[in-house]
Amino acid sequence: MLKEFKDFINKGDIVTIAVGLIMALTFKAIIDALVTGVIEPIIAAIVGKDSFSTIGFEIGDAFLSIGLVIQAVVNFVIVAWILFLIVKAYNKVKAKDDAAAGPTEVELLTEIRDALKAR
Repeated sequence: MLKEFKDFINKGDIVTIAVGLIMALTFKAIIDALVTGVIEPIIAAIVGKDSFSTIGFEIGDAFLSIGLVIQAVVNFVIVAWILFLIVKAYNKVKAKDDAAAGPTEVELLTEIRDALKAR
């Protein structure tokens, strides 16, 4: 059983996955602080409330907090936007690296073939 567990842990790249998860959780803390400390007070001030969570209305004895829904939407949009920018930058750097790597093997063979035909 211990060998099976060791094999399970060693499948894939568990360290890379763990590092990615830790970075994602840390990134979430940054986004939460940005939304709670900057964006929520701005939206609450625009609406004229003292707190983001007080945005809503009462039905009988129940309070429906629309502010919590707005907070979730704002968090989603910010995270999606930042991830979009990160992926876009990554793809740009990756494209430069691929272009700098030179021609592929197929392209080289095609050039050699064409050069031999030209003789």
